Amino acid sequence: MVYLVVPMTDETESVCQEEPPRDASKAFPWAAIVWFGVLLVACYAPVLWRLVRQWATDGDMGHGFFVPVVAGYIAWQQRDKLLAAEVAPSWWGLAVLGWGVLQLYFATVGAELFLARTAFVISVAGMILLLCGSRILRLLAFPLFLLLFMVPIPAIIYNQVTFQFQLIASRLAEAALSLCGVPVLREGNILELASQKLSVVEACSGIRSLLTLSFLSLVYAYFFDKKVWMRFALLAATVPIAILANASRVTVSGLLSEVNPKLAEGMFHAASGWLIFMVALLFLVLVHAAINRICRLFHAK
Repeated sequence: MVYLVVPMTDETESVCQEEPPRDASKAFPWAAIVWFGVLLVACYAPVLWRLVRQWATDGDMGHGFFVPVVAGYIAWQQRDKLLAAEVAPSWWGLAVLGWGVLQLYFATVGAELFLARTAFVISVAGMILLLCGSRILRLLAFPLFLLLFMVPIPAIIYNQVTFQFQLIASRLAEAALSLCGVPVLREGNILELASQKLSVVEACSGIRSLLTLSFLSLVYAYFFDKKVWMRFALLAATVPIAILANASRVTVSGLLSEVNPKLAEGMFHAASGWLIFMVALLFLVLVHAAINRICRLFHAK
């Protein structure tokens, strides 16, 4: 048997070398994403326009302008992982898109704004799954979830939750005022003081700050903590924080009304709302620090 020995040259060496890995960004369907995105926005234009108008006029939804901006920034931070991920379009995306279209149709027929607005988020998820695949959809799951916070709560749920929050805030305020030596009589969500009556209305129930505080808790946990479960822990903590903060607002209003009834209304009342919201943010940071400290103590053991 005869063996043929071929000397290695630069050309044969280059042939023997492994082919460099294909750049995943070349396969990323940028043109299709832009095209489908424009079509999606055009289809949902009436729904999105009414949503933006509500952000501008509803004090509960002022944070809505920041939600898509923050979600887009978080998605942009994931660009390296997105470009490196395998693009594997899935036909299941058509099913998700069909779900969004049907939900939009029934919402339009039934004049249900919440279903129509959340159908847009579902359609965006379906478009990503169809064009890019499940891997990229998982990478974008958190910013897509954040988009839900730009949609107002349905009126039927909002009214039920608000009423319960009003009662809790009024009860806590009654107890706090009694501890401070201020005589108070509560009837439902009405606090009757010696100087005047205080009504715990929707704005003082806690639900108003809860919507914004919930969004900020998720964003705060994303940027300042790597643990995914921390996002949901802080999200759950926003409920008692919002209730306690607004009960404190009612208590402060009651104390100020004993000094001067005008201090519990108008500009002073609005300013106290902003101040209490900043205090709620501080409580959120303290809760985060407390949870981390507890975790370190358990790990130390």
